[in-house]
Amino acid sequence: MGGPGAFFERIDEGRYAPTECTRGPWDPGAQHAGPPAALLGRAVEDRAGARADMRLARITYEILRPVPIRPLAVAVEVLRTGRNTESVEASLTPEGAAAPVMVARALRIREAGGPGPAVLSGPQVPPPGEGVDGSFFPVAWEVGYHTAMEARFTEGAFTERGPGTCWMRMRVPLVAGEEPRPLDRVLAAADSGSGIGNVLDFTRHVFLNADLSVHLHRHPVGEWVCVEARTSVDPAGIGLADTRLHDEKGPIGRGVQSLFVAERRSEE
Repeated sequence: MGGPGAFFERIDEGRYAPTECTRGPWDPGAQHAGPPAALLGRAVEDRAGARADMRLARITYEILRPVPIRPLAVAVEVLRTGRNTESVEASLTPEGAAAPVMVARALRIREAGGPGPAVLSGPQVPPPGEGVDGSFFPVAWEVGYHTAMEARFTEGAFTERGPGTCWMRMRVPLVAGEEPRPLDRVLAAADSGSGIGNVLDFTRHVFLNADLSVHLHRHPVGEWVCVEARTSVDPAGIGLADTRLHDEKGPIGRGVQSLFVAERRSEE
């Protein structure tokens, strides 16, 4: 694939320039929430003084405004730390802005350090090799999140309404010159649940998620992440996208998104 070779380029410590690969499907000046979510997750894990014996168990994002495609500053703060858990907050603020556009609060839990009971948390899904090409719905620009991610559906499609199960893989690294990590891959894909499991005609409705929560009971491995999504919508226009997350070894956790749903205006 031509074009940019990563979602972000590092400017200096704590500052990143997004590339065209971050562009979402609705606004040419705004990012898909997946790449910035992954950037904040990496900032939580990489901060100075982060304990090696703790692992991210939950991260909740508040998407306060669309994330623009312009340089971003990342800030990280430890809110609480204890023997077994810690709470960390990270934020993204665009260059020239007075306030962040995305804030994440993460819970990290200490690993016990020894073998423990393994309990299967959900059904297996067909592997990515059994999926079919999951081309995105028509997008007006050539390069964006839709070209930077590979998708294979084993149930449903982006252009079909109803539940969907889709394997996703990053075609480019999160940060230029840096090896992608399994956690990058999960957080970059998890925000796609509302599109994969969409129950509405996207040409007639908008379904915007104002948040994203990802819970992980097992650290992910490998390049592929499966997003198994189901969506519910109330007549009042509030929806919920509920997603099971898998890697090729099995279930790893869950993602949840709160949705604003409305009829699409003719000018959108």
